[in-house]
Amino acid sequence: MSELALAPAAQDLLFREARTANTFTDEPVTEEQVQAIYDLVKYGPTAFNQSPLRVVLVRTPEGRERLVKHMDEGNRAKTATAPLVAVLATDHEFHEELPRLVPHSPGVGAAYFSERPVREQSALLNGTLQAAYFIVGVRAAGLAAGPMTGYDAAGLRAEFLDDDHEPLMVVNIGRPGEDAWFPRSPRLAYEDVVTTV
Repeated sequence: MSELALAPAAQDLLFREARTANTFTDEPVTEEQVQAIYDLVKYGPTAFNQSPLRVVLVRTPEGRERLVKHMDEGNRAKTATAPLVAVLATDHEFHEELPRLVPHSPGVGAAYFSERPVREQSALLNGTLQAAYFIVGVRAAGLAAGPMTGYDAAGLRAEFLDDDHEPLMVVNIGRPGEDAWFPRSPRLAYEDVVTTV
């Protein structure tokens, strides 16, 4: 009997067989699929329910052209051909949403997040956590994700965001194409990672 409650097929889909895709078919990713992904992953916990992740979906040829020029050379071709690309970013003004997100604690924004450097640090941690949920959500939809951090962050910010938002990663999304996977790299064993005290 497995020690995990999640069915083995779901474990494989979300983790064991999940790979970073480098090529994609031309099958479109629909707005309904992305909405379903978000409606699932929005429940992943963050500190104070702050939810700083913001998503820019790049669908149009014009948007793709604007994005690709900011990607590192090795990421340009796959970003140009993925059916959908998501720019995942953090919102440094996330505290403005806290009255709605934490209605039982109306003073939490002023008490903990009145200073910009504190918000930036918290948004980075919690936004990255939400980005990981997003990637798992893409996999839960039966799609492949190709997350990347090889880009010009200042260029992305200027092109798609503003000074209150910081790009975290760019994620290519779609059905895996031909030769989509690099060979699987090794992973650390349990005893290499876990210490009991």
